Amino acid sequence: MLLPRSLCSRLYQCLALLCISLGAMGIVLPLLPTTPFLLVAAWAAPKGSPRLANWLWTHPRLGPILLAWRDQRAVPRRAKNTACALLIVSWVTLMMVGSPLPVLALTGILFTAVAAFVLTRPTVQLP
Repeated sequence: MLLPRSLCSRLYQCLALLCISLGAMGIVLPLLPTTPFLLVAAWAAPKGSPRLANWLWTHPRLGPILLAWRDQRAVPRRAKNTACALLIVSWVTLMMVGSPLPVLALTGILFTAVAAFVLTRPTVQLP
């Protein structure tokens, strides 16, 4: 069963607003990521609210990062450094709290793959 267009639009708008809120909280909370939430918001906003999408894409702080990803699949150097540092801190924290070896191994592999992905994206210079 398909949902009515107006309900779908509202759901996309709510998802975009939720992700923008979580992304904003991620700016100040150390372990909450910002970028994935903003990418989901950038995807959902045009489907739910062209006005919200325009605000997001033209925002002075968020817009350039989103445009760099959309146009070049590029990541700012600061974001790359922050992502890798947080991956290392997270893994070391797991180790220090005594996580079992399989957990350390699996998260180590996952974190290495994520770091490799981030580091192999082109680097963009933001204004």
